[in-house]
Amino acid sequence: MSHFSQVKTQIRTLEPLQKALTDLGVSWKSGELRGYQGETATAEVVIEQDNGYDVGFRWNGTEYELVADMQYWQQPWTVESFLRKVTQGYAVQTVMTESENQGFALAEQQVREDGSVRLVLQRWNG
Repeated sequence: MSHFSQVKTQIRTLEPLQKALTDLGVSWKSGELRGYQGETATAEVVIEQDNGYDVGFRWNGTEYELVADMQYWQQPWTVESFLRKVTQGYAVQTVMTESENQGFALAEQQVREDGSVRLVLQRWNG
């Protein structure tokens, strides 16, 4: 019986997910998630934990779902807080990539007191 839990996300593109994790200071790789009693699962993003029970993101055909044995969660944030931070970073990375594709450049990035992120983009016409 699998001990891995899956948590749905709205994350659909791998590269912004990877960049968001890196920006949060989270080390990741691709490969096998380690779980309860040696159970493994393949994931596009694997975050190794010191306790031998990994956290990861795996494509389910629609989105990258969070996969982990929640009993052995060992991140500096709660699951909910971790997902909020990753999702916010993913959104920023997605906006930045799409903006650059349309000729915009980042002029200013500011994290506000409430934790929201303000981006100022500019594009020169001429």
